[in-house]
Amino acid sequence: MEKIRLGIIICNRYRTCAGGKCFRSFRNREGAFSIYEGKEAEIAAYTTCDGCPGGNIEYAPEEMKKNGVTQIHFATGLLVGYPPCHRLQYFDKFIREKYGMEVILGTHPIPQKYFITHNKLNTWNTAFWREAIKPTLTNEKTRLAYD
Repeated sequence: MEKIRLGIIICNRYRTCAGGKCFRSFRNREGAFSIYEGKEAEIAAYTTCDGCPGGNIEYAPEEMKKNGVTQIHFATGLLVGYPPCHRLQYFDKFIREKYGMEVILGTHPIPQKYFITHNKLNTWNTAFWREAIKPTLTNEKTRLAYD
């Protein structure tokens, strides 16, 4: 079985994030990382988008690909920030088309506090957002564990 090498791109608003929730959920194969259950995988790259409008999106995937990364996860912070990243759909399409890499929206499960607030705000009330949050939605018990 060939090892899967993945990269994570986080929102620059969270550039000081140490990645604890992402690394825990990867280790536990929770949230969007559940797709690696039973597979050999490693996190091989971790960077920010470089802030709006996402200048690093143009360059980071190329470097990641040169280092064996085959898929890129956009961190859950891009889905749950206030507001969520309004360029996410474009970034997804850009990376797929320019670099031919798989893109997964999300990393760790959505924390319950964000789930509650965004539901009240109707943030994810479009077809794109309903689909985008699916890998990280999980159940209430897991969401509470990520608060």
